[in-house]
Amino acid sequence: MKSPVPGNRDGQRDLGKPGLVNSGSAPSDTTPLRAAKLRRLIESPELAFLMEAHNGLSAKIVEEAGFEAIWASGLSISASLGVRDSNEASWTQILEVLEFMCDATQIPILVDGDTGYGNFNNMRRLVRKLEQRNIAGVCIEDKIFPKTNSFLGGATQPLADINEFCGRIQAGKDEQISRDFVIVARVEAFIAGWGLREALKRAQAYHEAGADAILIHSARNNPGEILSFMEEWGDRAPVVIVPTKYYATPTDTFRDAGISTVIWANHMMRTCITAMQDTVRQIFQDQSLVNVEDRVAGLAEVFRLQGAPELAEAEKRYLPERAKHTRAIILAAAQGLEMAELTTDRPKAMVHVSGRPILSHIVQAYRDIGVKDIKVVRGYKKEAVVLAGVEFFDNDEAARTSEAFSLSTAISALEGRCLVCYGDVLFRKFIPQVLMELDDDFSIIVDTNWKESRNRARYADYVTCSEAYSRATTFNRTTLVSVSNDLDPGAIHGEWMGFLHVSEKGAEILRKALERIVANPEAKEKMDMGGLMRALIEEGHEIRVLYTTGNWLDIDSVEDVVFGNSFQ
Repeated sequence: MKSPVPGNRDGQRDLGKPGLVNSGSAPSDTTPLRAAKLRRLIESPELAFLMEAHNGLSAKIVEEAGFEAIWASGLSISASLGVRDSNEASWTQILEVLEFMCDATQIPILVDGDTGYGNFNNMRRLVRKLEQRNIAGVCIEDKIFPKTNSFLGGATQPLADINEFCGRIQAGKDEQISRDFVIVARVEAFIAGWGLREALKRAQAYHEAGADAILIHSARNNPGEILSFMEEWGDRAPVVIVPTKYYATPTDTFRDAGISTVIWANHMMRTCITAMQDTVRQIFQDQSLVNVEDRVAGLAEVFRLQGAPELAEAEKRYLPERAKHTRAIILAAAQGLEMAELTTDRPKAMVHVSGRPILSHIVQAYRDIGVKDIKVVRGYKKEAVVLAGVEFFDNDEAARTSEAFSLSTAISALEGRCLVCYGDVLFRKFIPQVLMELDDDFSIIVDTNWKESRNRARYADYVTCSEAYSRATTFNRTTLVSVSNDLDPGAIHGEWMGFLHVSEKGAEILRKALERIVANPEAKEKMDMGGLMRALIEEGHEIRVLYTTGNWLDIDSVEDVVFGNSFQ
């Protein structure tokens, strides 16, 4: 039977109520709650179980399975990072993983803190940072930094000096903010071959130094060492075990011995390895997914674990109404011959700027302003246009057809409010935002800074408007008169920036115009977006113009790609 252990040891300064701040940054209000849950679990007369997790996803799965607390395994986290369990991952890297685990769950987490990552001072900082991230407790082992995994090296592993290790425990207890934060001292005497007397000596010293529980570790395939320790130890403090090697022992044996908590320490990680190896081997062998698809989690389950349903509900509450009901259609079918070898194996939209494709920048900008329904028209090297979360339409005749025809391939998507844009522009997010606020059937945005273009020889959609930009146009309604790449310079009021916003009614009008274009062989081959807008004007439709200055970049050359790396 376990006996409760007070939150504060004799002689330790009073830490006050949960959440009381002593120094440094205060933890979240949930830290004391999680720590209290872990403390109650460890001190309960009932045998408790902690399950290993090593990232946010595995932590969520552990919680959903019904476990009341999580063991954040150092071995598993280091393995998931592809490094050895020898402090090759820094403690700040471990801390980042723990933050994701805590954010994904509501149950307490006990961290495998190795040796405390150094001396007493490292331990103080570790405890402070763990509490700031809502971690409920930490377990440290009496080894020398950097540590070696207990199942490697065995008796050759040196142990820490008892007094020095007690100092680490005391430093951690003095630093903690919540009185319920749990520090577990892990005794490695059996692992090092030093025997029962040394194990009891160390456990007692650590208990007196303030440890809230003792983890007694053994590498044998039977529980003999553990049971002999329990016979001598009694109920001085809760005892935690990790039966990785003596897994065949009936769980009731642990209950009868008075053990507090069992940690299943690494089976989530080991399961992942086996499953991934089997799946990858099958796919490599078959060169197909047909024999694995039914054996792996469906994407719907992945999205559920990631919290996609909650995000959908949040979008209903927080996103602007117009953004939620606006669809983006991105024209990304062109090769971009002017970019030479950069577009040999990919279209212009997939050329990298600042480390990722132009198309990725565009899609992210739309998502950032709440436009989630995004369609992309592909053409040249369409197999190279890959991006998650968008729907694709294909213009398989891109080499000999027009921009307007590319748009017509997505004609089924032209309903409701839509934003149509080119797939080779970088832009500030306010540009589509201001267009979405307009109620006009058709609206565009025009750059007044056309004379300052770095490459005046490039193809550009110059415009003449009902009124040139001035302070008055801020208040007056300005409409498009003409758009062309060969306007007389004296008639140019700016450059169209490649964005066309249409209302629900405008989408209907645009669909009919596109149907006529598809039926006209010459228009199908030659009509660009400028020609499409001229056709709308000739039919009597007004296109509203908003002016801006700069704030975008048309990627038309290798020089533009280089310049785009500094576009913020």
